[in-house]
Amino acid sequence: MSLPADYHMHTPLCRHAVGEPTEYAAQAVKLGLKEIGFSEHSPMPRDDFDDWRMLLGDMDGYVEKVARARRDHPGLVIKLALEVDYLPGHEDWIRELATRHPWDYLIGALHYVSDSWDLDNPQKISEWKDRDPFDVWSAYFERLTLATESGLFEIIAHADLCKKFRFYPSEDCAPMFTRFLKAAQRRGAAMELNTSGLRKECKEIYPCPRMVNLATQMRVPITFASDAHAPGEVGMNFVEAVELARGAGYTHCCRFTRRQREEVKF
Repeated sequence: MSLPADYHMHTPLCRHAVGEPTEYAAQAVKLGLKEIGFSEHSPMPRDDFDDWRMLLGDMDGYVEKVARARRDHPGLVIKLALEVDYLPGHEDWIRELATRHPWDYLIGALHYVSDSWDLDNPQKISEWKDRDPFDVWSAYFERLTLATESGLFEIIAHADLCKKFRFYPSEDCAPMFTRFLKAAQRRGAAMELNTSGLRKECKEIYPCPRMVNLATQMRVPITFASDAHAPGEVGMNFVEAVELARGAGYTHCCRFTRRQREEVKF
């Protein structure tokens, strides 16, 4: 099987990944991938905002690391991107980041359901124990929908990241899924199928099959993502992700160049 592009990969600059971009690229070549994209966690205006993202002063170095990977692997198409956290009120900062380099795409990500709680952070899992999962999921999808409606992003990351630690609501979440997907449809934003969920407590691709099926019905485009934080994770479980997409009725995914989208068959 010819695997689709892996559009979500990290570097040591985020302070919780290992391996240089050229090593990730070498693994992609070994797997037979034709295209990949690096999408490091973007800086915040303050470097002390948290401890799991690239520092502002490292961004030029990040771009150079990706350029080196391109020089080392000329037969592999390598895209330059960012995974950008969306917090309400930070839109101007995101717009500024967008002008700093010729990004091929920006991935919008939702980790924070408040200014201080990144709900997927293992060090803050105790926060879940005092909250109703439905309230957390509702807050998460409300912000994810705002991120999508902003029009700042070509791709939306791990759309049901809130399931990571298996705190599931008993209520039906379909309405919140649908609101998010309607926003993606209106804005032309792609939703990634992110296999890193299979490596987490939830043991399931982000997003769940139900959301993927809804996305197909609403004609929301997709990309594929390993969310690799080590070279060995590049393209990991892509066979399963392709099967999920095809089972839902997808035949094409997106590729991006300088923030312009085209559809390609996988």
